[in-house]
Amino acid sequence: MSLTSLDPRVTRLNLPDGEVPLMAPKPALDQFETYEVFHQKKESAAYTYVGPVHAPNEDVAFLFAKEQYSRRAACVGLWVARTAHIQVTPYVGDGENVYDTLRLETPTEQSGQPEPYEIFHLKKRGKAHTHAGRVMATSYQGAVQEAKKAFGEKGPIVNVWVVRSGHVLQSAEEDKDMWLTVPEKKYREATAYKVMDKITKFKEQQTNTPAQ
Repeated sequence: MSLTSLDPRVTRLNLPDGEVPLMAPKPALDQFETYEVFHQKKESAAYTYVGPVHAPNEDVAFLFAKEQYSRRAACVGLWVARTAHIQVTPYVGDGENVYDTLRLETPTEQSGQPEPYEIFHLKKRGKAHTHAGRVMATSYQGAVQEAKKAFGEKGPIVNVWVVRSGHVLQSAEEDKDMWLTVPEKKYREATAYKVMDKITKFKEQQTNTPAQ
């Protein structure tokens, strides 16, 4: 016997009346993972977080990021990083400095060669994380320590994101032409479309028509 409901959509599913059998577990990779996108609006400006994209790999994520967040020359540079590669500090209230609340332990031994890490600061809740600079460290913990020394006095800082530079797919200088559009294509300008001819003709007719 099928389950009946006041919602006809439920009735049409022909669900068995009574105990519903358990659904099979979702497969581990049933959807794309997320990547975080940062863009540079103009030369010498800091990279700012603009949002996430879902993609199967970082190259496709970069393509999706370009199409979603940099249409019509909205920026001059683009960075993409896998969400799982970004370490996040706790959040503090507006007007506070998260670096003052962190208990950073000095590593007893420095193993490995230092490598670059990118540091992003959130100055106020509701705003976007902005690139504060780059530090050299052998671990994420060490990167936060170096960030506190280099940028910790630039408060208030509500939250910090840390990502290894090698995990950031960055647009290069030679990639800047990918935001160029065909010169004769004037987006969102009515004068570039034939509909403008009809509008002009209509206005002329109205001007030349004597009042009744």
